[in-house]
Amino acid sequence: MDVYAENILDHYRDPRNAGPLEGASVTWKEDNPSCGDEITINVLIENDAITKISWEGVGCAISLAGMSMLSEELEGMSTTQVLELSKQDIYELLGVPIGPRRFKCALIGLHTMKNALRKYNNEPEQSWVETVGL
Repeated sequence: MDVYAENILDHYRDPRNAGPLEGASVTWKEDNPSCGDEITINVLIENDAITKISWEGVGCAISLAGMSMLSEELEGMSTTQVLELSKQDIYELLGVPIGPRRFKCALIGLHTMKNALRKYNNEPEQSWVETVGL
């Protein structure tokens, strides 16, 4: 299967929920220095649920499409549900095999989101290993 499957290219070319968000409850930025991916997430949280999410970023098709897909899934989820998401959930969302060189590309959105929620809860940020199991 081609790593740039049509669903990846669709979200890369037409990213969902991309752009600024006024009045965000929390904003958080992460990067992947090994390849240059950067994601900034803006989240509006009400009653312990994600009511709105937006993001901005630069990077490869996998990282940006992955963040676009993830952003669609997150709206309406409780913060607890988001923190329970695993790397396997993201791989299933992407729907393509992810090789070892692309793990961080695929998971940067989840890593950024989990650390955003930690900031919102006044908890310390965590490393890639702690947030997504790399």
